[in-house]
Amino acid sequence: MPQHKEVEEINVGEKIKRLRIEKGLSLKEMAERTGFSSALLSQVENHLVSPSLGTIIKIAKALGVAVGYFLDLGAGEPYTIVRKNERRSVSRFASKDGVSYGYRYESLGYGKKGRHMEPFFITLEPPTVKDLKLSVHEGEEFIFVLEGEMEVILGDHTDVLRPGDAIYYDSSIPHRVQCHGEKKTKILAVLYAPTQQEE
Repeated sequence: MPQHKEVEEINVGEKIKRLRIEKGLSLKEMAERTGFSSALLSQVENHLVSPSLGTIIKIAKALGVAVGYFLDLGAGEPYTIVRKNERRSVSRFASKDGVSYGYRYESLGYGKKGRHMEPFFITLEPPTVKDLKLSVHEGEEFIFVLEGEMEVILGDHTDVLRPGDAIYYDSSIPHRVQCHGEKKTKILAVLYAPTQQEE
């Protein structure tokens, strides 16, 4: 297996823009396919607003690729080992206004070709933005709390998970996970999002 000497941050926005242009799609057409506004998509592409994982999943589906397309740099291998110091951060920048959406995530599965699951190590922080919209997309999500407390909202149900607790749900249920309280929370999250070929 090739060794990664430097852990690179993945700029998802640049990859989204490049693929959209390659496919000959305008921002307006992408907006129609994803349900997001052209303005938001432009901000994502230009590194002004950070896309959530749910947003990336919807954009990937609209462009006909697996979520992993935006997380990998090469063709991939039949297996991958990601050492603790080799985790690859997905660009999780705040807006120019210094807004924090409350989480940072690192890919634990990059480099594995043809994968159907996306594992992440996620650090949740108290967000400065309140009342964020719930995410809805196809697929499933599994979360295991490692440290701190996590609030999960699933439709009309709200619960708090603590270290050792786990949750597994359909992503088609409106959902959001966030830090509970003022301490950072660390979680392992595994997402499954079907590609067009699987449907």
